Formats: sequence, C-alpha cells, structure tokens
Amino acid sequence: MYILANGKLITRDSALPYLPDGGVVIDGTKILEVGKTADLKAKYPKAEFVDAKGGVIMPGLVNAHTHIYSALARGLSIAGHNPTNFYEVLDGQWWYMDRHLTLEGTRASADALYMDCIKQGVTTIFDHHASFCEIPGSLMQIADSAKKFGIRSCLCYEVSDRDGEEKSLQAVQENADFITYCEKNPSDMLKAMFGGHALFTISDKTFDRMVEANNGRTGFHIHVSEGMNDVYDSLQNYGRRPVQRLQDHGILGPMTILGHCIHVNTAEMEIIKETGTMCVNNPESNMSNAVGISPVLQLYKRGILVGMGTDAYTNDMLESLKVALCSQRSNVCMPNVGWCEVTDMLFKNNPIIGEKYFGVPLGKLAPGAAADVIVMDYKPFTPFSDENIDGHMIFGMTGRQCQTTICNGKLLMKDRELVGIDEEAENARILEVSKKFWGELNHREY
Repeated sequence: MYILANGKLITRDSALPYLPDGGVVIDGTKILEVGKTADLKAKYPKAEFVDAKGGVIMPGLVNAHTHIYSALARGLSIAGHNPTNFYEVLDGQWWYMDRHLTLEGTRASADALYMDCIKQGVTTIFDHHASFCEIPGSLMQIADSAKKFGIRSCLCYEVSDRDGEEKSLQAVQENADFITYCEKNPSDMLKAMFGGHALFTISDKTFDRMVEANNGRTGFHIHVSEGMNDVYDSLQNYGRRPVQRLQDHGILGPMTILGHCIHVNTAEMEIIKETGTMCVNNPESNMSNAVGISPVLQLYKRGILVGMGTDAYTNDMLESLKVALCSQRSNVCMPNVGWCEVTDMLFKNNPIIGEKYFGVPLGKLAPGAAADVIVMDYKPFTPFSDENIDGHMIFGMTGRQCQTTICNGKLLMKDRELVGIDEEAENARILEVSKKFWGELNHREY
C-alpha cells in the first residue's frame, strides 16, 4: 500500500476536484482513498509514503494514437530523402524504415518509447505498429516490452497492400493472432485492436479479409483522410469517400478509432456520429506533414468522441495539447475558440477511449479508479487550483516535468529515476540496435 501525497492534488473528479495539500492511497492496482495529506498519513500509518514534495499530483496521461515503430527515427536523416508531398514522406521515410525493421528493432523501439512515456507521465497508449521486414510475432515483442516497463497498452498491426499480398496476409494474421492471445490472457493492462494503414493502401478484398479475421471481436484502428490522396483514391477507384468505404465494409462502430480525419466532409461526419465511431487528432504530426488541420471544432460540435494522439511526433501529451489549441485557432482565424475542446480531448475523451478497452476508470483520481498517478515538478508563481489548472498545463507545464509515475499501482519512476530499470544499460542496448538499423538505411556505419 502506498500513500502518494504532500502535493497540489488535481483529481479530474467533480466530487473532489482539488486539494492544496492532498494525496491518494493506492492499494493494489486501484486508488483506495483521496484526501488531505495529514488525514491519510494518520489513517494509514503503515503505508509506504511517497513524497510529492509540493508538486502537482494528477492522473496519468493517455495517448490515443502513436507509432512505436518510429522510435528509432529520432535524429535520423535518410540520404537523398527530400519529400515534397505527403506520399513522398510515407514512401521515402516511414515505409522505407519499416521495411528494414526486424523483430529486434521492434523490441528496441518499444523499449525506447515506453521509457520515454514513463518519463513524461504517459501511462496508457494506443499503438499502431508496422514492421514489414518481419511481421509475425512483432506485436508480442511489443507486448513483452509493455509488461516489462508497466505501461497500459492497446496494440494492433498496420494492414496494408503496399508491399504485396503475402505481406498483407501476414499483417491480417498478426492482428488475428494477437487478438486471440489477448482473449486467452485477459488483462486490464494489455488489449488488442485490428489495425489498418490507410484506405489508399487497402483494397476491398483486404478489407473483407480484415473483417472476417476480426469476426467482431474488437474495434478497428485505421488512418482516415490524413492526406488528400486518401480521398482521391477512394473517389477515383471506388466511387465513395473514405468514411463511406469504411461503412460499406462494416469497419465503423463505437469501438473503432479513425486516426487524423483531416479531409472529412459534413456527410462523413454524420456517418461517424451515427455509428458512434471515435476520432483521434494528431496536431503536430499533421502540421509537420503539411496535410492540413483536422476540423476538430466541427467534429466536437456534432457530439463525436474526439481524442488526442501524437502519431509519435512526440511522447509529450502536454506538448500536443498546446499545438492542438494553436492549430485550431489558426485554422478558423479566431483567438477565442478551441480551449474547451482540446482540453476535453486530452483530459476527458482520452480516458473514455481508454476505458472502452481496458474496462477500468482512467483519467481521474477517485476511489476505485485505476492507480495511474503522476507527479509534476511544477511550482506555480500565480494562483493555482482546479479553476485554472488547464491554463497552467498549456502555458506552464511540459511532460519532462514529470517526477514520479505510477501505473496500475506499480511505481515506475520516482524522483526522475526509473524503478527496477537500468536506464543507462537499456539506452546502450537500444543505441547498438539503432546504429545497425541506421546503417542499413543509409548503407554506412554509425
């Protein structure tokens, strides 16, 4: 049993939103009690005390869309790669990389990303993996890493026809096998979805195979209308817009995540709403790829559940929160919009998306909720409470201020030191794998 206290407690729970000197009692994998520091210490004198040292105690963060396979790309330059459009970004960098990503590289990527998540207060991720060099067994490599580092993870594999039918079939089977594994080994820490890349790389035949292999067991996680090439391909080759194609194949529904949704029209928005399908915005990645800005305000107005991801551009959810606000305001040329929408995406909607899969209350500190708790080393010099916490998040905090991370009741990091993990040894091992990986990509030694 832990008492994590002596901090400014932000619960995200309307029953008790804020305590200037509070904390939580953690018993097993759940929060047992929330209250004032002195009261908790007096009531549970034998509990191990974890000192927040005056920092901000808050729920762990959820990343609703990321890509573990891109973790080894940090600082990478591919010789001769100078993309002028989105397709060239995909084909010249990301597809080129995943065609060289072995199982060893997949495991190293997962280890690197999970350590970064711990250090930035992210306790739950929805990953969308691709490693077309070696597909079979790749999701289990990630699952093993997730168990080792203790991060709540929902995984899938990116089905695509881009590398031929054999690889496409392997990708379908990888999803099916991992879904079966999760069914046979139920856990509130590891779940499965059925992944697909983007519609312009998936034929009708492959969609039918995906639906058959899934057999209604879980939701789909797919990129939708990230670039206009997705829209053009659907219209020119199938006479339907992307969301309509998904509806035709039975892909949509309340357990399905549509990533990006930048170039969806109003008719498609209505389909998304009527089917209860979820969307996830990835603001920094979209701006970097110059593909446009998702119409989050319109999606939100229609009552669509819109979450926030990073697309692995970063692992810092607070960084993405800042960019989400700026991009929405810039998109409509209005400085007084977006605040409620983007903060809801991260602090309300992402936990709702997580709860659909993991079946435990996420994103709040309350009795019975999952014991996913972080402490931010943030010393405000202006008034601070639940009334203005989002303003402090957007203008004052970054993920790197995370000092302590607990997920599912397990202490993963304390005072910026990973618990039970030799970070230097892990980094050294990952570096050797990445050197080999970069060498294969650029035909040289590093």
